[in-house]
Amino acid sequence: MNSSSTTATRILANLGPAKLVEYAIRRGEGHLTDRGAFTAVTVPHTGRSPKDKFVVEDSTTADGVWWDNNAKMSPAHFELLQADVEAHLASEDLFQQDLFAGADPAYRLPVRFLGPNAWQMLFVRNMFLRPTPAELATFVPAFRVLHAPEFQADPARHGTTTGTFIALHFAKRTVLIGGTRYAGELKKSIFTVLNWLLPERNVFPMHCSANIGPDEDAAVFFGLSGTGKTTLSADPTRRLIGDDEHGWSDRGVFNFEGGCYAKVIRLSASGEPEIHAATQMFGTVLENVVLDLDDRSPMFDVDTITENTRASYPINY
Repeated sequence: MNSSSTTATRILANLGPAKLVEYAIRRGEGHLTDRGAFTAVTVPHTGRSPKDKFVVEDSTTADGVWWDNNAKMSPAHFELLQADVEAHLASEDLFQQDLFAGADPAYRLPVRFLGPNAWQMLFVRNMFLRPTPAELATFVPAFRVLHAPEFQADPARHGTTTGTFIALHFAKRTVLIGGTRYAGELKKSIFTVLNWLLPERNVFPMHCSANIGPDEDAAVFFGLSGTGKTTLSADPTRRLIGDDEHGWSDRGVFNFEGGCYAKVIRLSASGEPEIHAATQMFGTVLENVVLDLDDRSPMFDVDTITENTRASYPINY
């Protein structure tokens, strides 16, 4: 699906943070904090759904995917799912963001994101690399991600396990995400895409954070989500490369993203000053962070929604 073929009421393409926040507030998608960050709640899903991720099995993937740990979807089920998702979204305004994954121009992937919620498009705008006006004028997506957070799949009809799905079709260069509002699925779906594409180009994809010192010495920090990669890489004496997803080529280590997605439970200004400062800025997205009802300040010590509270912000914050 692309913006020229969709039957959506309107395509609102490549809006900046201020307009996206205006739409999100007007549409009741969340709230502003006392410092201007945007907060959204994604219940019932407050984390990723790995058992609901599917890869279409066809001649492109049959012999190249490790199927012991990746669920299969048939091409026929994907076609039905895509048709039903597009029909579900046909009467809605859709927000579009055209972005790059990959800071090294030799390996970057142009990606078009489409979805009905402004705040989730602000999230991807934070997380990926934003083209210049000249690059936007000639932008041709190599992959498309269509997000339908309120659409529930029918397992019998669509070949899913539940109503939630993250379905990747590499031959069609399309990702379908639905049944979840959790924004982390949008970024991780592209990490999966790069994990498939880049090894064939002799690039090693890594789930890690990375920074670089004054002498051009790179440090890489590996770890599962929530283990402190972002904190370790946010060193005031070193320049941040990125906090989560990187490639290692013969040209060096490069970030796949253009933003940070930090876990912020029990965040404090004294313990993690750089991350805390970013949570106080306009354009930052706080995900599942509880707000004080009176003054709208974030209550980072409160985990009544989830322990997996997050902040999404551009890397230059």
